Amino acid sequence: MLRHGEVYNPEKILYGRLPGYRLSELGVQMAKAAAQALADRNIVHVVASPLERAQQTADPIAAQFGLPVGVDERLIESANWFEGKRVSPGDGSFRDPRNWWVLRDPVTPSWGEAYTAIAERMFAALHAARIAAEGREAICVSHQLPIWTLRRYVEHKRLWHDPRKRQCGLASLTSFHFDGAKIVGIGYTEPAAHLVAMSPTARTAKGA
Repeated sequence: MLRHGEVYNPEKILYGRLPGYRLSELGVQMAKAAAQALADRNIVHVVASPLERAQQTADPIAAQFGLPVGVDERLIESANWFEGKRVSPGDGSFRDPRNWWVLRDPVTPSWGEAYTAIAERMFAALHAARIAAEGREAICVSHQLPIWTLRRYVEHKRLWHDPRKRQCGLASLTSFHFDGAKIVGIGYTEPAAHLVAMSPTARTAKGA
């Protein structure tokens, strides 16, 4: 599971599933760094969320292995009530008392797609990719919250969590290792970490 690279977002909004949000120039370099890190892998299947930033991140990997980029709707970003709004600390929608009712339930959560629904669709997408690659390797390009929710689901941890503590950086790889149909391990790497360090905006990118 590969998270997409940095997105061009000058308005600094939570873009969620909105169309038209593509990789920044740095994001394109992050996608290339991820592809380079995978050059020696036995990848036979590449699939991505339908959103532009995920498709763009998948492109250099697919090109490297001479593969098409498939689309799996189950890999899409989670739905969020604050989509299209600014949510930065100090000047965002969270400060508006009229929006506080949306934040009433952090467990489900009340402001967007249920964590259980995210986990179930991502788990199904993961196994579909495993079957498509069968004995070799697949790359699924998705988004921060769906990938992190999937990981917590597989690790049998509670799904609600502190978003500030997610281990799912831009263009990071969360690898699920299988023995047959059974998940036997999870790995994590950040092939674009050196590029993230170059960009303050990469650390606070909205959307995911």
